[in-house]
Amino acid sequence: MQPNQIVPITILLFFAFGSNLPLGYFREASRKFSLRWFILIHISIPFIILLRSTLGFSWYWIPLTLGGAVMGQFLGGQIRRKIIK
Repeated sequence: MQPNQIVPITILLFFAFGSNLPLGYFREASRKFSLRWFILIHISIPFIILLRSTLGFSWYWIPLTLGGAVMGQFLGGQIRRKIIK
């Protein structure tokens, strides 16, 4: 990775994580495997792909953005469970 790519990749990873925090929070209140649950898991994917393409990153970065999205979903669900208890 080149030094001029540090800020764009950071933006991409924070977007993948941050956009999935509220989605994971709302997903936790949905019935598992329902249409709403499915949409809340997958709705951020096209936006992450668009941002990745716009910033000029290749397919190589998909595992990192996917990891950020999964961590956002997980942490959002954990926050919902802590608040509800």
